[in-house]
Amino acid sequence: MVDLDDIRAVTEGLPRSYEVIVRDRIKFRVGRIVYLALSRDEKQMGIGFPKEERAAAIAAYPEKFLPPSKADERYKWIEVNLAVLDEEELRELILEAWRMCVPRKVAAEYFGE
Repeated sequence: MVDLDDIRAVTEGLPRSYEVIVRDRIKFRVGRIVYLALSRDEKQMGIGFPKEERAAAIAAYPEKFLPPSKADERYKWIEVNLAVLDEEELRELILEAWRMCVPRKVAAEYFGE
């Protein structure tokens, strides 16, 4: 199981990323775009995720992925159960969500592409 400390370890040092608290929820942003949001109990996170891959991920890993709220269905977003994630999966999800929010040049520089 991963937690907020693990999330902060991954997000620390990501260019243009910062942490905020909005209505008692911890969120991570690039500019005004939220790419990761923790539930109030910190057991789930919503994260940027390709909309076209969402249904397949939920069907393949129902214990890990949950559909977003009705209000968030229109966005590139998915809910993730933190209890079943390991650190490598967490890192991959966060980096891909962050990559969706930053300019290609920023991501290329970070990844050394």
